[in-house]
Amino acid sequence: MNGGQAMVVRTQSKGREIIGLQVGANNVRRYFPKGMAVIEIELDHLQIQCTLPPGFWLDQPEIQDPRLSLWLASKNFHLRPSRTPVPLAMIPNGKNSFRLRPIARDSRPRSRPAADTFNPA
Repeated sequence: MNGGQAMVVRTQSKGREIIGLQVGANNVRRYFPKGMAVIEIELDHLQIQCTLPPGFWLDQPEIQDPRLSLWLASKNFHLRPSRTPVPLAMIPNGKNSFRLRPIARDSRPRSRPAADTFNPA
């Protein structure tokens, strides 16, 4: 496993309800040894175990668990106006263990275009 490097995963929704995480095939190949049946996910102060379905390594690179869904909903990701999947960082944290964290938005203000020195307004 790639110790400490975060992978980007996305929330997975069904209508207005967030049901889990879309991990992606590349992340599965890179971070999850084939045959791993259970992983631990640290969600803030909560640690849960999630079972990985057999299709996880084939065509369904998804993690679904009712406790994970509740945690995602508590973060108000379902209120996102565009309803696009929300990217999250999933960070390896030991054997079969990961921390799930929101990806920090760039908090710097957007720069304004420089004033035109030849045509001051």
